[in-house]
Amino acid sequence: MSEFDFDLFVIGAGSGGVRCARISAGLGARVAVAEERYMGGTCVNVGCVPKKLYVYGSHVNEELELAKSYGWEIETKGFNWHTLRENKVNEISRLNGIYRNLLKNSGVEVVDGTAVILGPNTVAVGEQIYTARYILVATGGWPFKPEIPGIEHAITSNEFFDLDQLPASVLVVGGGYIAIELACIFHNLGVNTELSYRRDLFLRGFDDDVRRHLKEELLKKGMTLKFNHNVKSITKSAEGGFEVADSDGNLSHYDQILYATGRVPKIDGLGLENTAVEHNGQGAITINEHYQTSEPSIFAIGDVTDRVQLTPVALAEGMYVAHRLFGEGRLPVRYDAIPTAVFTQPPIGTVGLSEQDARAQGHEVLVFKSEFAPMKYSFSEKKERTLMKLVVDAKTDKVLGAHMVGPDAGEIIQGIGIAVGMGATKAQFDQTIGIHPTAAEEFVTMRTPV
Repeated sequence: MSEFDFDLFVIGAGSGGVRCARISAGLGARVAVAEERYMGGTCVNVGCVPKKLYVYGSHVNEELELAKSYGWEIETKGFNWHTLRENKVNEISRLNGIYRNLLKNSGVEVVDGTAVILGPNTVAVGEQIYTARYILVATGGWPFKPEIPGIEHAITSNEFFDLDQLPASVLVVGGGYIAIELACIFHNLGVNTELSYRRDLFLRGFDDDVRRHLKEELLKKGMTLKFNHNVKSITKSAEGGFEVADSDGNLSHYDQILYATGRVPKIDGLGLENTAVEHNGQGAITINEHYQTSEPSIFAIGDVTDRVQLTPVALAEGMYVAHRLFGEGRLPVRYDAIPTAVFTQPPIGTVGLSEQDARAQGHEVLVFKSEFAPMKYSFSEKKERTLMKLVVDAKTDKVLGAHMVGPDAGEIIQGIGIAVGMGATKAQFDQTIGIHPTAAEEFVTMRTPV
């Protein structure tokens, strides 16, 4: 390996890239990481972390309302967006420093700047040329905006977290988890929020009962949902804000337009044309089961590939690559039972197959379902309802999927995910003693299929 400057050159200091770099260095490799923007990538800076902080901040509104039913006489002066935003900025800055120190303390050389691949083993950052036995592409994704007139007036999730002012009204366009999460944050912070989606129901790919349940809960909370709705153009209003024209000929005014219509792999300017690396029509880098591209010395992980776009998945992929290249190898990453949370309000937790996917795969299924108002809402007139659902193979009794909408769904599904991943049966769920009184016990007390 001494013929190269490094054993591994990582492009992108997001979660997956940093994990792979640190593990590789710990295994004795000489490693460099290039980053053009910020340490920690999308998750730390404009994704999971600030989103969850804003979810906490916006949900205080509902907790204050609920507190009244428990005898708390609380008076507030209202919400200050700038306080939340600046506290977020300080926390992210702290995490950026932690990521940089983690790399340096692991013996990884950090290179600030835009990396361009010049060949199978060569990378340029500015005027500096580096050579490496292996190159890892971990550049992540970037928000996608469709080509419609006036789209330049719309912001994306990248800009959402640092808005100068909280708008009085907003149109959020999109039907994936990012769109709905940000719409919920806006709504709970008092913004007049409308969600636009071009199909008949959001969260395509999730269990249909979960999708319908969340729709009803958001409508109960007063959010405006526009399904089968298509934005045709956006124009800046002379009075301030923006006018949105839709395919039905309607014209509506909003102070802010936010597009969350998907993300695309970030490969622009990367220099892949200087290699044999292939990618699909959407720009996702093509890889084999070992995350190796069609250029043998170049690997790719995370959102820049066509696998699952989740931070923990990128972390697992990064660890796999590190151990394969410089260690003794490790078990492949499993993609069949990935626990997932959507931090809407109420939140979603899910693992395994949806009912419709289980049937599509040929399973004869039994469905166990429970819907109820959690105990915490006993004294409140506004009763948010929880949904829990198990999808079970009728022949083997194996639990194929578990789904939840309600408080702490993500926390609960993390534990359920272990059981589903291990192939637990419904009988084993039933044999587990429930923790009373909790909502989580419902997963082990559902006895009658619907």
